[in-house]
Amino acid sequence: MIRILRPLLRGATYTRLLHLWTPVLIVSVWLFIDMSTPWVPALFLVPLGLVPAVRMGEGVQARLLLTPGEEEPGISIAPSSSWRDRWRTVLWLELRMVLGAMAVFATVWLPILTYELAKCAWGGGPSGFPWLDRLPPDRAYALLVPLPLFALYGGVVGLGALVTACARRLLGPSAAERLADMEERTENLLERTRIARELHDSIGHALTVAVVQAGAARAAGDPEFTDRALAAVEDTGRAALEDLERVLGVLRDSERPVSVRPTLADADRLLDSARAAGATVDAEVTGPVAALPGPVSREGYRILQEALTNVLRHAGAVPVRVRVAVAGGTLALEVRNPLPAAIPGPGRGSGLRGSGLRGVRERAALLGGSARTGPDGDDWFVRVELPLG
Repeated sequence: MIRILRPLLRGATYTRLLHLWTPVLIVSVWLFIDMSTPWVPALFLVPLGLVPAVRMGEGVQARLLLTPGEEEPGISIAPSSSWRDRWRTVLWLELRMVLGAMAVFATVWLPILTYELAKCAWGGGPSGFPWLDRLPPDRAYALLVPLPLFALYGGVVGLGALVTACARRLLGPSAAERLADMEERTENLLERTRIARELHDSIGHALTVAVVQAGAARAAGDPEFTDRALAAVEDTGRAALEDLERVLGVLRDSERPVSVRPTLADADRLLDSARAAGATVDAEVTGPVAALPGPVSREGYRILQEALTNVLRHAGAVPVRVRVAVAGGTLALEVRNPLPAAIPGPGRGSGLRGSGLRGVRERAALLGGSARTGPDGDDWFVRVELPLG
């Protein structure tokens, strides 16, 4: 019983009823002018529905009154963008008027019918219903009193649910709006993926350097070396905090330009960080690196960062050869290091299955480039080529 009465406790039931009543109020004004032509308001709705802005107004009303509090109501609040949307709006207006008339009948005449049946059951006088006037007063009519109330309940709840379903169907997003929404969701998903990569690259690099430095300092037992290691950890940690602040800034302010992200022009700090961790870095940079397009330079920086992090994590403090060349409309980036003596388990040592090298390949593919990783004799190499166009 409580479950049946639950819709009567919801505010949406009554806002939907108000939404149904509204067009009938306009019709009632016309009936005061000319009762012989009740079809004129319905005819007037045809040119009205063809106005693009009317669809937006109907969508706003439907969201507020039919689906209050719903985050994804499935009702568009954009103007009509095609003739199909305009005719759907016309159909919606006509249907709304019909359902509104049914709602008014249910909420006005059914309570009156309940009262008249009760009056007839208790021996009342003539009623406003002609067929009740011909019935003799009888207490048995009291059994019929609940029937109009049940019909009223069904009318209020059922018509509200019906008009909401029709609104989602006729005022729902068009194909163009659904496509635009899908593109926006895709862009948001790509942005989240990029932010996850930013965090993985910057924080992962800093933690790797810190772990390598701490282990080397403990093994060395040299106070002077320990001081240098702690200084390197401090510098790397400070740089990681700056990167973290950049990424969080993107989350806080979506309009912040991406130009604040580091580029290959800042690669010296990556090389210094790797050297501070004990690696011997032989770097060679040729070509106009400072003139690289922003997206290529930023992604190149992250690729180099991930490659160096992979070396420190899996091979340790080993000699590393870094080659960065800009020529012929292509950025070529290569990182080589000796293979470790033993590869400790899948996904480690070589990094073949690690998420970092997968991210390198994804970054390269996003810019139309290519990435190759793997053993080459006694070396492990990461080679990436990115087009500048």
